[in-house]
Order: sequence, then C-alpha cells, then structure tokens
Amino acid sequence: MFKVVHIQKDLFSAGRSATRLHNSFLESGIDSSILSLQMDKNDTGEIKSVGRNSRLFARVDYNIQSYIGRKIDEKYGMYSFPVMGTNITKFPVVQNADVIYIHWALGGFLNLSNYRQLAKTGKPVIIFMHDMWTITGGCHHSFNCEKYTILCTGCPMFSNGALINWPLMEFRKKSKIYRDFDNLYFVSPSRWLLECARKSALTKGKPLFHIPNIIDNRLFRPIDKKVARQVLNLNQDETIIAFGAFSVLSPYKGWPELEKALKILSKIQEFKSVSVLIFGGEYNKAIADSIPFRTRFLGFLKDEYSTVLVYNAADVFVSPSLADNLPTTVLESLSCGTPVTGFDVGGIPDMIDHRKNGYLAKYRDSEDLANGIRFCLENRIEGSLLPEFLRENIIGKHFALLEKIKSDNQRSGNEGKLPGRKE
Repeated sequence: MFKVVHIQKDLFSAGRSATRLHNSFLESGIDSSILSLQMDKNDTGEIKSVGRNSRLFARVDYNIQSYIGRKIDEKYGMYSFPVMGTNITKFPVVQNADVIYIHWALGGFLNLSNYRQLAKTGKPVIIFMHDMWTITGGCHHSFNCEKYTILCTGCPMFSNGALINWPLMEFRKKSKIYRDFDNLYFVSPSRWLLECARKSALTKGKPLFHIPNIIDNRLFRPIDKKVARQVLNLNQDETIIAFGAFSVLSPYKGWPELEKALKILSKIQEFKSVSVLIFGGEYNKAIADSIPFRTRFLGFLKDEYSTVLVYNAADVFVSPSLADNLPTTVLESLSCGTPVTGFDVGGIPDMIDHRKNGYLAKYRDSEDLANGIRFCLENRIEGSLLPEFLRENIIGKHFALLEKIKSDNQRSGNEGKLPGRKE
C-alpha cells in the first residue's frame, strides 16, 4: 500500500481540492496524510501543520511579495517569487511517505530550495498544477504571453522596469531543478494546462499527466430547490443567478463581463423578476449598485453544506473567468444539478458540454454570456458531471499514475528504490 503525503498551504478555498483528494485516497485504501502551513481546527491524525515559526516566515514572505510586485499592473493578476519557506523533509509525515504530492504550496510555505530538498529525498514528487506558476517565470496565468515557451525575459508584468529580472531568475531556478531530478512528475487538472505544460520550455519532455480535480458527488448533489431556498431565506418565485469567487474583483474572474451581461438581461421583459447571489466575497457597494437586479452577498461560505444549498437554490451559475484552470465552482454547480454558463477558455470547456449541461460563451463576449444565461433558463437545462469527473474514474487515474511510477522504478532496475538525482 502506498503512503502519500499532500503538501498544501491551507485547507480552505483552493485547499479543498487537496483535501478532497486526500479523503478519497483514505476511502480507497491509500495511506494518505496532509502537511499544511496553516493550522486547521479539525486537525486529525492524518492532517498535520508546520510550526509557528513557519507561519511567521510566511508573513514576512507576504511583505516581500508585495514589494516585488509593487509595480505590476493589476490586470496581469498574481506573480510569485517564493523567498521564504520551510524545509519540510525532516517532518515524519514526509519521511514516512512513499510519494509526495505538492499542491498549492506558495505564500511563504515552500520556496524553490525547498522543492529541491524534497526532490533530493529520492521519493517520487508529483507536482499538481493548480495554475500556470509551475511552468512560468512566476506568473500564475500568462494570458496572451507565450514567453514561457522559450524563456521568461522581457516580462510584460514588469514593463515599468525592475532592478532585478525576477521572472528570468525564477525561470532559471526552476529549469535547473527540473533538469537535475528525474523523480518529478507533473499533473494537470485540465487539458488546456496540459497543453501549456507541453509547450513550456521548463516542462517540455517531462512526465506530464492529465487528472482532473476530484469532487465528492455524494455531498454535492441535487436537493429540493424549494428546501434550499427556504433554508437560505430566498424568494421561491424569483429566478436566481449565482456567481462565486474567492476574490470577486480578481482580474481572472471576469466580473466586468458579467456586469455587462446582467445589464443586457435587465432590458428583457421576462428577466424583471431576477435576483443575483454572490458568494466568496464581502459586501461591495460599488458592485451592488452596478447590478440592475436585487443582489444578495453571502460572504465566504466556510462549510460545504452551505455551498451545496447555494448551488441548489440557483437556477443557473455563471463562471465568467478570463483565465482559469479547472474552477471547482463549475464542478460543484454541475454536480448539484445546476447548469453553468461560462466562457470558452482554460479548463472550462472540459466540464461544459455546450447546450447540454450548460453554455460555452465566446471569450470575453458579454452579449453571448447573456445569451448563455438566457438559454439555460429558458430551456430549463440541468447540470450534470461528465463521466470523466466522476469520483471513481479520477481515483482510477491516480492509481494508474502511482502504479506507473512503481513500474518505471522496477524497469530501471531500482526496485525497492526510488528515482532521484540525475548523475
């Protein structure tokens, strides 16, 4: 039986993907643990956190990242050059593991030296790519820039100039680590990011795999819409459009495009009795005033049961992302039976079968986004997970990956040993 440890900064929001995979591993007979930077009130024997000093380092790293990115145009999104970090190779949960999964471990948790330390253990290290950071010089989404396919220099994010060429330095650091070790495996949740990784000068020719994020469709499932609305104290007779994101105004999430689409819908007579649910962010007066419908802000939903209620209460969920890998909100909504309208970008087309369980709108076309919302509502489209996103199929892909790693070791004559540094 494999012993797996998942490395993840925290267990909320984006960290739910790692937690869900961990729980599914346990149910499938894999000895799984999590090592996290942040403490969790529901810590169990399988969930460990690093010490207080590491969390202090992370606060320092936040200030350093703010300084590095102080001149970056916000429209380009997030950039990370990890400076502070923790050597986690001395933790028993890492030492006892056969395989290491690295999920989202930035924010002061791991720096590139820590990646090297993990690779030097000789254990297979599976880098689960939740955005483009792994294959670029530090941006989390490159948008139209393809310099990561050659060399990250002349980065548009640093067009105002910087004394240090951060993207080039990071690109070279990653390149050296990826070249030095043959025990690194890269997993992409979406076909889009898989293709990006195949083109990247960093990961071209490396072991690349496509395994979607996992979702528990026993929890995220359809329930009576009337009951969901009653619990949330929502009007039973209104048409409800839902939108959710960790940061509503993130340059990745497409709020301006959704705002335009809602204004288009407000001019249609049959859309007069509509309300909009927004979750994942605090109340924002500017956003509320810009929406031509009744609006309710639900804030951050800390438990998944509340999230299930919201999806089931909605008639359609909108994901207007402009740059996204495989947004879990889309999976969650479809699993709850609520159709999704989103732009044809990133990993969203992996999940939406156009006009069957949702609607794929032309990229950045607010009018077509409005058409998609209208189509789903007028045709009473039902959301559903496509077969490849069913829990048992995804677990099967992870088993196949682990068995491949084991088989590769045996064929190379390293049975009983693990791959490691190239000599």
